[in-house]
Amino acid sequence: MSDTEHRPATTERPAVGRRTVLRSAAALGGAVVIAGCSSDPETPAAGGSSTTPGGGTVLGTAADVPVGSGTIYQEEQVVVTQPAKGDFKAFTSICTHAGCPVATVTDTINCDCHGGKFSIEDGSVVGGPALAPLRSETVTVQGTDLVLE
Repeated sequence: MSDTEHRPATTERPAVGRRTVLRSAAALGGAVVIAGCSSDPETPAAGGSSTTPGGGTVLGTAADVPVGSGTIYQEEQVVVTQPAKGDFKAFTSICTHAGCPVATVTDTINCDCHGGKFSIEDGSVVGGPALAPLRSETVTVQGTDLVLE
């Protein structure tokens, strides 16, 4: 086509070349492979929890949960407490009053939405508008790991 000829307007997208498609696919495939790599099959590739051979979820270590208090695991929606040394309890981290996630753990499990407080020993209501206790979950210590069953 010469400089004096006029090209008709088109609304079609330009064709993507084969090389562009192949490069994009190779880059995406490499990213997926890298994201899935881990030197230890029990360790997650990038944050988050891992699973045990028995199907439980490793939350972290027992040392992560202070005695007389607890730790909230937001991704798993669970709170693990240690009312006495070596005595671990687990509960759902969703408040039974309005469905808000609990926010802190001191000597009680605390929901900041409406001031609900729950026992670190059994999840029962200690104060606030909630009427039902937090649902119990099963957590065990395997070696140094806390495992949600």
